[in-house]
Amino acid sequence: MRPNKLRQLLNEGKPSLGTHVICPWPGMIEIVGHSGVFDYIEYVGEYSSFSLEQMDNIGRALDLFPNMSSMMKVEEQTRGFIAQRAIDSGIQNVLFTDIRSADDARECVRFVRSETPEAGGVHGAGMRRSVGYVLEGGSKAWTEAMDNVVIALMIEKKGAMEELDEILAVPGIDMLQFGPTDYSISVGKPGQGGDPEVQADHQKMIEKALAAGVHPRIELGSFEQAERYTEMGVRHFCVGWDLGTIFGWCKSQGSIIEELGLRK
Repeated sequence: MRPNKLRQLLNEGKPSLGTHVICPWPGMIEIVGHSGVFDYIEYVGEYSSFSLEQMDNIGRALDLFPNMSSMMKVEEQTRGFIAQRAIDSGIQNVLFTDIRSADDARECVRFVRSETPEAGGVHGAGMRRSVGYVLEGGSKAWTEAMDNVVIALMIEKKGAMEELDEILAVPGIDMLQFGPTDYSISVGKPGQGGDPEVQADHQKMIEKALAAGVHPRIELGSFEQAERYTEMGVRHFCVGWDLGTIFGWCKSQGSIIEELGLRK
């Protein structure tokens, strides 16, 4: 089983920096890995079209970079199936979306952990690529790797904020991230992620997570936006999206073309 860089950073009390990839092309993983900048890649599966074979290929690309870990953002429906197949492909950590209650949080932990008496999970052993198919399936090393999967939750529903203290008390929850867009919908303010009420709840989540010893994680368009959160004590960020970078480049080139008078 390969080392889990993100888990190592959390255990050592060090900050972490990730970036988002929506395109499931393994070459995108390699480009990010060759940069040597990021501790992990978050494959945003919730917004991407993918197959199980593509997840295996993402895992193969990640294996080229022992000092870089990975995470998959998993949608609510069939989240247990997708989370387990992602982990078994070699995507080492999971971000679960649409959490509404402490029961949801407990279920997510059970999906990830192995079915040892101590872990109490439901993730069974399998002949899949993360264990070399026939090499380490069901081994002690595998159960330990399942114990080390970093479990992150999206706090993006009204119910999750109402049960935030109970969610923070669930054993096995490592990170929380606020989702202002979905949260604004759930409190009757669609499209108002920047609303003062929504942002106040975001700050409340950060403060409560820090007090409970759970790591808040922040998504940023660029790291220039981080200062506000570092002053609050946040040390974990996921910055930028591959699609957003391409879109921004296209728009900037369009502006230059117009300035040159090449397009009216």
